[in-house]
Amino acid sequence: MASERVIVGSLAGAFGVKGEVRLKSYCADPAAIATYTPLSTEDGRLFRVVVLTGQIPNGFAARIEGIDSKEEADALRGAALYALRARLPHLADDEYYHADLIGLAVSDTGGTPLGRVKAVLNHGATDLLEIARPEGGETVLLPFTLAAVPTVDIASGRIVADPPDGLF
Repeated sequence: MASERVIVGSLAGAFGVKGEVRLKSYCADPAAIATYTPLSTEDGRLFRVVVLTGQIPNGFAARIEGIDSKEEADALRGAALYALRARLPHLADDEYYHADLIGLAVSDTGGTPLGRVKAVLNHGATDLLEIARPEGGETVLLPFTLAAVPTVDIASGRIVADPPDGLF
């Protein structure tokens, strides 16, 4: 069952000395993060108002209700921000929230288990699924393309992969 909360960004410390924060957005439309309020941290702290005040390298400068000083902003450095799934846009059939892919079992087209999705990464060209192998050891990065991942079945908790030769 999908979580009611989805990670949409993180705090990266203070921006200036008057309580503004550096905000990293993981949203397809980065500025949309401010519309998904209330945002919460892992420990349940709630932020009802988020105002983006400017674009900075790797994110935004923002004023967040309840963060009033540089010290408070710095204390939250690295905190993940979650939005309620109901506040997020509905996705097309071939789109997925990264949070929904984490933990799914991955098998090849013949049914051989390849592992479980540990993370979804993006380093520019395409998303990559980081697969933790059943026997342990190093993880494998599988391109998250239609050719390499023809089937994603969230309801059944599985992915069918057709990895490039030699990857596994």
